[in-house]
Amino acid sequence: MQRFTYTQARSAEAVPGTGARIIAGGTTLYDLMKLDIETPAALLDVTTIPGLDGIAFAGDELVFGALARMSDAAEHPEVLRRCPVLAESLAKAASQQLRNMATLGGNLLQRTRCPYFRNGAHYPCNKRAPGSGCAALEGLDRGHALLGGSEACIAVYPGDWAVALVAMDATLDLLGPRGARSLKVAALHRLPGDAPQQETVLEPGEMILRIRVPVGPIGRASTYHKIRDRESYAFALVSAAVALDMEQGVVREARIALGGVATRPWRVPEAEAVLAGRRLDRALALEAGRAAFAAARPGRHNGFKVVLGTEAVADAVMIAAERSQRP
Repeated sequence: MQRFTYTQARSAEAVPGTGARIIAGGTTLYDLMKLDIETPAALLDVTTIPGLDGIAFAGDELVFGALARMSDAAEHPEVLRRCPVLAESLAKAASQQLRNMATLGGNLLQRTRCPYFRNGAHYPCNKRAPGSGCAALEGLDRGHALLGGSEACIAVYPGDWAVALVAMDATLDLLGPRGARSLKVAALHRLPGDAPQQETVLEPGEMILRIRVPVGPIGRASTYHKIRDRESYAFALVSAAVALDMEQGVVREARIALGGVATRPWRVPEAEAVLAGRRLDRALALEAGRAAFAAARPGRHNGFKVVLGTEAVADAVMIAAERSQRP
């Protein structure tokens, strides 16, 4: 790890323009600094900023401060009751120790777990060293993307929380050198294209202040279904965030997003359209699952994710449907 300076921010307004790298829980950044993937000369700790760690409801909108801890949101009784997809996406991520440290804003910005990226000193990786190539394209791609990849990168976005937020059409409030703005979570992450090192649309010095999630009736009938190699402390092979608005067995509206299979959190309107206006049963749920993966481009070792993902989407749809019947 290279030498760096460390300071603490006293207000959000003091963050833009410092030129320092923003750090909160540090559960991703410190790890990457130890690997010499991230080499910031200066760190600015934003956890000292007051008022950004709350969780509150404003009508049918759920508002999370960017500095709220993952564990606090995962265990919040109203989040569990009114939008279980959000709580489950956090509870199924990482270990309890990491959830106690990691912040909701920082979680959105975690970088890929692609082994070629994390061991880039030994393998070509365009994300780590632009122009060097992508070892995964001809290598072991079991954990890599079926959707959203390019000739420059097929690394999977690793997070769970962002997938649930994309399904729920959440919005970020940001503050940067050019002032405040709002941005849909679905627009935060870039496709790799020919510049995979540019992972988000955040401007230099821009900070996430809060995350706003419209919940309403569709939030109650929701779930985050995660399939992984082991039951806990593992990243998704496939995950599905599903929320349904149903009336007498008929789907009025569906929200479906995928994790573990794409280069960014992946909303699938094609699968949502399969369900809309139709009476739900297992056969229809499987039809939606197949639609979710219709555009998949499997590699040499990850084709199994198409079948696994189809079943995962169908399972999640049926879990959400069961929850729609609760009072």
